[in-house]
Amino acid sequence: MQPGSGTTELTLPGLESPGIVTETATGHWIERGPQKRLMIFAGRSHPDLAKRICEQLDVELASVTLKTFANGETYCRYDESIRGADIFIVQTGSGEIDRNIMELCFMIQAAKLASAKRITAVMPLFPYARQDRKAKPREPISARFVADLLQLAGADRILTMDLHAGQIQGFFTIPVDHMTALPLFARHFRDLGLFGDGIVSVSPDAGRAKQAERFAQMLEAEFAMMHKSRPEHDVVAVTEIAGRVNGKIAILGDDVIMTGGTMRANVGALQEHGAKEVWLFATHGMFCGDSLDKFASDDRIKGIVVTDTVPIDPLTRPEKLTILPVSGLLAETIMNVFADDSVSAIFGGENQLF
Repeated sequence: MQPGSGTTELTLPGLESPGIVTETATGHWIERGPQKRLMIFAGRSHPDLAKRICEQLDVELASVTLKTFANGETYCRYDESIRGADIFIVQTGSGEIDRNIMELCFMIQAAKLASAKRITAVMPLFPYARQDRKAKPREPISARFVADLLQLAGADRILTMDLHAGQIQGFFTIPVDHMTALPLFARHFRDLGLFGDGIVSVSPDAGRAKQAERFAQMLEAEFAMMHKSRPEHDVVAVTEIAGRVNGKIAILGDDVIMTGGTMRANVGALQEHGAKEVWLFATHGMFCGDSLDKFASDDRIKGIVVTDTVPIDPLTRPEKLTILPVSGLLAETIMNVFADDSVSAIFGGENQLF
């Protein structure tokens, strides 16, 4: 009842005076708690690799509909909400490469339009990586065009492994996380007892010299480099070898094996210079045409080691071919990207071997 009046002031339920209230200062954000979600999707180039990555991360492979219409056009639709998610799309540069590039771009743009928080293209083998410069007049720089295409589609980040050349990273204006399989190869050859004296790490050309020298340090071995000329595409001529290979076991490494012409020419040159055994390794085993059969029937080659960045049919795999899994390395890198942790720390700072 108000003083001096005959009326009583009624208070509605819920509107009672709260008493002394402490005012809070207006901040620069509204906190809703942790909302980060990691989702992994696979294109049609290498779904098995994406499944193995998910097994390492203990997460299910997210569902996306991908199909090709009768006229050859590609259709893409995510089967669940990805709004606000941190998504990783696994699509490697093998198989029907041009179709897979467009498929990846459509997946990236669909994710952008569906309000994904961050889109990372996981491309273990970067397509068109060997076309990274104008070697002759009137040629395109195809690797640069692919980089522009991915960025135009809406990719926020690229995750790739053992690029053919370091300058490809400069084609992007978005972050590029570069991984290397050298530690996997070094561990494999050390397990075979191929390290120390009597072993020589061989670079197939000047462009791979730094990687081969680093690999020699991993194996506590010596280092040698081959000089070659390429009169035309997929044809190579070895002219000389700098370093001692006579009486040693040579381990020759490259980023990719396609037709195998370069590798087989290198093997012949190493044997002519007195190499006792020759082992080959490459991160990406493309093996175009009948190149794998040629490697399998070549008695000069002791063994070949590749990773599973591109699919290889287990039914046609020869005995001398060893395939090392990279799903663990990719999974760890994806988790570090998702958690905003360092990627180079996984490799001890040695993932930029150019």
